Amino acid sequence: MSKPLQLAVLLLLNQLWASSAFASTCTVDSSVLVFGSFNPLTDNTVESTGTISITCSESVFYTLSLSPGSSGTYSTRSMINSGNYLEYNLYIDAGYSQIWGDGTGGSYTANGSFLAEGTENHTVYGFIPLFNQRNAGVGVYNDIITVTLIY
Repeated sequence: MSKPLQLAVLLLLNQLWASSAFASTCTVDSSVLVFGSFNPLTDNTVESTGTISITCSESVFYTLSLSPGSSGTYSTRSMINSGNYLEYNLYIDAGYSQIWGDGTGGSYTANGSFLAEGTENHTVYGFIPLFNQRNAGVGVYNDIITVTLIY
């Protein structure tokens, strides 16, 4: 009777060891994306870039998503300054065709993988369009975006 019990305990210990041996640890670090000055009286748009770095201890597949920020929507994010809004958006690509979000509302996520331990950088492309913003008030505008890594 004691042999089947010992076998069951050994299988349980092997399963616990296997799951902890393959458990990956990943961390995310991001830079602040700064647009600088925006002059609504010119015909210039404002573009900027930031970086999201992912470091993982093992081989993993991952999905990287961004929140909509204070606007609550991906179609047009908004930076806020004392009740004034300045429209902008964040993109996965330099051509500004794929809005970086969580895969809903017309947005896209970034996907990737590690074959071994390492770090991968993703560029965030920011864009402030000129249209409909000629009356933007003077001041410092900001927004907070949450970065989510699923692996």
